[in-house]
Amino acid sequence: MGKDSIKLIANNKKAWHDYFVDETYEAGIELYGTEVKSVRQGHCSVKEAFIRAGRGELFVEGMHINPYEKGNIFNKDPLRTRKLLMHRAEINKLMGKISEKGFTLIPLEVYFKGPRVKVKVGLCRGKKLYDKREDMAKKEQKRELERDFKSANIRV
Repeated sequence: MGKDSIKLIANNKKAWHDYFVDETYEAGIELYGTEVKSVRQGHCSVKEAFIRAGRGELFVEGMHINPYEKGNIFNKDPLRTRKLLMHRAEINKLMGKISEKGFTLIPLEVYFKGPRVKVKVGLCRGKKLYDKREDMAKKEQKRELERDFKSANIRV
């Protein structure tokens, strides 16, 4: 594995359905050794996770990392709060943005970038029900178009 090779561990598809993602940022995450080993095995979920700001720092809440099977007493709580590692200027910028009405921070992906675990953080605005319906209609329209195109190519 090269220095900048990226290996995706967890993806939050629901976030793209429920939110408009305006900007994305890359952040490191503070993990213990057994947690890193468990993430390496792919035992990580960010489906219900969100990011909370406090005391000039960002924390991931609700991110589930299964306990490492060979970790015994060194295993930590699977749902514990984990600190995100970002530059001070980025944190200040994000804290200013989330203080505006309607913005929130959501973890979109967890991946390895070289030997380090990274989290892709999205600055998001919530979608209304009609926005979700509109997206689903567009997706269905695109799917039908591809289906028609595929069937037209088969007959030729």
